[in-house]
Amino acid sequence: MLYNIMPSFIQEKVDIMKSEMVEDDIVDNWFLMQYQWPVVTILVFYLAFVLKIGPDLMRDRKAMSLKYVMLAYNLFQTLFNAYIVSFIFIPGSFSYLYTHSCVPLPRQHNPLWMRIFFVLRKKHSHVSFLHLYHHTAMVYMCWGYLRYFKGEQGVFQGVLNAVVHVVMYSYYFLAA
Repeated sequence: MLYNIMPSFIQEKVDIMKSEMVEDDIVDNWFLMQYQWPVVTILVFYLAFVLKIGPDLMRDRKAMSLKYVMLAYNLFQTLFNAYIVSFIFIPGSFSYLYTHSCVPLPRQHNPLWMRIFFVLRKKHSHVSFLHLYHHTAMVYMCWGYLRYFKGEQGVFQGVLNAVVHVVMYSYYFLAA
């Protein structure tokens, strides 16, 4: 009896998942959005560089002084994320974002760069499992969300993420 129930239960879940998937010619034609393999390849090379290639490359070299690069990067991230957060304070903009799912908001930075800077500065203790897991998973999950489950409900998470990044990169800028 269980054998007859499982296939219909699984088929029901698959049908629900398929009904929630959204086709969108605009998003589906963006760079890196048609197939998952380019994104997976980028993440594999990123992890290989941060965990093995980068540290091996820097083992016998002096740590790079990237102070001004880091200052510029942190300032850019602070201002960029503050710009995204500013949409909250424009009357009607939040409801506009919720009703128009393909609003051309500026693109968030690539979170993988910060770890590469750590490797080049020989700050290997800053490359934690949590950082690697979080940023690798976020890149892949954001790709999957945009590819298969497009919707305006992602706006709130994006704005919340931008608020956190304003505070975080302001601190990084001031601490550098």
